[in-house]
Amino acid sequence: MSATSAKSNIHLIHGTDDGAVSEAAIKLFNQLKPAEGDDFANDIIDGNADNAEHAHQICLETIQALLTLPFFGGAKVVWLKRATFMGTDRTGEAARAKEGVESLLEILEAGSGIGDDIHFIISASAIHKSRRFFKYLKTNANLIEHNKLDTSKEGWEEQVALLVEKRAATLKLNFEPDAMDLFVALAGEDTRQIKNELEKLDLYTGVDRQTVNIDDVRKIVPLSRAGVIFEIGSAIQKADANRALELIDQQLIRGESAIAILRASLIPTIRNLFMAKAVQQIFPNQQLDRFNIGKVLGSLPSSETQWLPQKKTGGVNTWSLAFALLPSRAYPMSALRHALESSLQADKNLVTTALDHRMILHRLIVELISSSKQPAKRRTA
Repeated sequence: MSATSAKSNIHLIHGTDDGAVSEAAIKLFNQLKPAEGDDFANDIIDGNADNAEHAHQICLETIQALLTLPFFGGAKVVWLKRATFMGTDRTGEAARAKEGVESLLEILEAGSGIGDDIHFIISASAIHKSRRFFKYLKTNANLIEHNKLDTSKEGWEEQVALLVEKRAATLKLNFEPDAMDLFVALAGEDTRQIKNELEKLDLYTGVDRQTVNIDDVRKIVPLSRAGVIFEIGSAIQKADANRALELIDQQLIRGESAIAILRASLIPTIRNLFMAKAVQQIFPNQQLDRFNIGKVLGSLPSSETQWLPQKKTGGVNTWSLAFALLPSRAYPMSALRHALESSLQADKNLVTTALDHRMILHRLIVELISSSKQPAKRRTA
């Protein structure tokens, strides 16, 4: 979240995280509306435009609300809620929509502008930052920006987990570690989705139980593609061949490519197990766990940890390593090294040969899990 502060009665709340934008706007509206005023004196204009002409009409309604004082006088709030026509999509680029926004800008730029007793809130998921309207707001309004986390960057899971823990605490919910991992994978970075799924879990667990386990998450939170990828990796870490192969087969039947499964789940999981095993060999006399691995690795010079996954901001990304520490103990280092080599060969075979894709993935899974020291149900490919 980013914000700029100005002494203004105009407020813009925008960003790609629609849930966070909506929450912030509602909170601000409730803060600004007159304590002794009539709720009907405030104006909330739905900014969800069906087309460019509708966007123009919404702007006219907003202008009328800004220029109309409450019947009994006093202060009021005008909220242009969830404006969908200020970005670069088809509606936002249409001439009629631009005309409406320009008319709104003229009112704000007018010498008298809007009265001091009127607060104007605009909430929008997208706004064109090169146009005059945004440039005016940037100089003359209070700006708050909420954007989704970039899931392509290392370390996003930790930031989402912190957000989940904070929101879960308000519901008096606690997550078991593996339940948190799966929840983050399923809910992703969308705060609205996170809020909805937490509320469902709160209802499901009821008043008698405040700890969320992995079975709760599996039953309540919809299984997304990212969730399946996580579940395959989790099954490999637990040496559960049956579960891993079953999930792989389900994805193949649904049309997912074998190369995508290999690169998104199998290779990262095997690589994390290998790295976690290697880190533990570097510190043979220290019991590493998910809570102290960051501190331990942070004590090493950066030149000695460059081979580990890195955060964009610098330092080792310990999220995936932390959860691979315990499972990696069940695998000999030689087996993990061989599995890395086999996964690279599997990648090559999937791309360059006509071998059965399902068989290639099955053999890789069975070969790795067969080397595990922990008992597990296995099935042959």
